[in-house]
Amino acid sequence: MFRKDGKKSMPGITSGSLSDIVFMLLFFFMVTTQMRDNEQKVVVRVPSASESVKLERKDLSSYINIGTPTRNLQAQYGTEPRIQLNDSFKTVDDIRDFIAAERESKSEQDRAFMTVCIKADRDVRMGIITDVKQELRRCSALKIMYSASKAE
Repeated sequence: MFRKDGKKSMPGITSGSLSDIVFMLLFFFMVTTQMRDNEQKVVVRVPSASESVKLERKDLSSYINIGTPTRNLQAQYGTEPRIQLNDSFKTVDDIRDFIAAERESKSEQDRAFMTVCIKADRDVRMGIITDVKQELRRCSALKIMYSASKAE
């Protein structure tokens, strides 16, 4: 009755609360992480606007940033205004490939609603912006918006 037997079995690990722990960790990481946005490599102080239109779907917009490089990149790229497409500096000739890649990443139905947003610093010469607009016309990217701050 009180015999000690060396062949004791180990109790099994219960997995009843395992799903609760997994969902709690999943919820924690969903709340604390941020979706990666493009790194801003140029300084953009947008001009003020008298009228503004809010984008309906931001996922259908592609951004072209034009401005002087940030202080930590000025040693490498200089202080002349540069064009930033996604996370790298490009030239006007690279806009065609950028627009083609952005169109390919969208579904067939959404391609007609794709908008190109130009975020240009208020001190950038109009010649650069005109060159960008001409290249966008050649690519048939005709829906263009300009970023601006609200007039106060």
